Amino acid sequence: MSTLVIIILTVVILLALFLPFLVHAVEQQLETFLFVLGLIAVTTIGAWSWHLVGDALMEPVKISLAVLIIGLLFRKFRKVITNFIEHVEIKIGLKGTIVLFVATLGFLSSVITAIIAALILCEIASTLRLTRRDTVHVIVMGCFAIGFGAILTPIGEPLSTIVISKLSGEPHHATFFYLLDLLWYLIIPGVIFFAYMAGRTKDVQNKNQHHVEADSAKDIVIRAAKVYLFIMALVFFGHGLTPLAEISIMKLPLAALYWANSISAILDNATLAAAEIVPSMTNTQIEFLLMGLVISGGFLIPGNIPNIICASKFKIKSKEWAKQALPIGVAIMLLYFIVLEVLPSVN
Repeated sequence: MSTLVIIILTVVILLALFLPFLVHAVEQQLETFLFVLGLIAVTTIGAWSWHLVGDALMEPVKISLAVLIIGLLFRKFRKVITNFIEHVEIKIGLKGTIVLFVATLGFLSSVITAIIAALILCEIASTLRLTRRDTVHVIVMGCFAIGFGAILTPIGEPLSTIVISKLSGEPHHATFFYLLDLLWYLIIPGVIFFAYMAGRTKDVQNKNQHHVEADSAKDIVIRAAKVYLFIMALVFFGHGLTPLAEISIMKLPLAALYWANSISAILDNATLAAAEIVPSMTNTQIEFLLMGLVISGGFLIPGNIPNIICASKFKIKSKEWAKQALPIGVAIMLLYFIVLEVLPSVN
């Protein structure tokens, strides 16, 4: 790549990272903003093709349909769901209810997919009588838990599907439970921790507070359309930035690569995994790469599909999300880095 192309792509990344926090209009229209940046990135590297356009049009379809269909189903059966959640809350209290549901969704996300888990999380959070601050807190911690748990099987999310596919041959012979066997001791404590953190609410509203109003059919359709645009934007964005990742991130030492993968806060982690994972890697190297991607995927709204779905449902802004996610996310990333550095020497 030419120096000019590298400069333009670097500017695109910086704009994606900082402009949503600095310009209110960008924050209000984050999907459109990322879509424009994706078009610029693809144009800069001269990578336009009918295949890419087809992928960008088709990739969001399943996710958007899931958001639409499940949103309509939850709207139809909202009273039943509300009664069930209230029953659980009466039995074990508000904080216990939050911890239980977030932990359950975190572990089930590898079976029911991260998308379904995120949609259920939205309905649970909308049923509970929480302040705005606590709602955002529960959603962010819940998305971290779902992002962790979903990696354990190739059903959970595209990241794990790609990893299994790339490591299916020699020497790893990765099968359905490969990532569960490799990462369980790192993922299970993470899901439990984020579930516990989700339950640390401070500003519970009065019991007389009404539940969040059910979404209208129009609201659900608009949300599905926004998710569609968001995913399309990430397809273009990820494709346009992949060449820059290949000449920079992939050439870093393993420890530096772990931290450099924090770019997955704005860049699809499946795209990075596809570029970085090679069969010649050891299990330790794979652990470093994947944990860096999984943790940082919760930092910002574009980092993960569950983040996008939940932020769209509750109209969570970039600053709100980052305020909740970055302090704890960076601390957890540092902790896991230390664990991963120490474990090889112990073994």
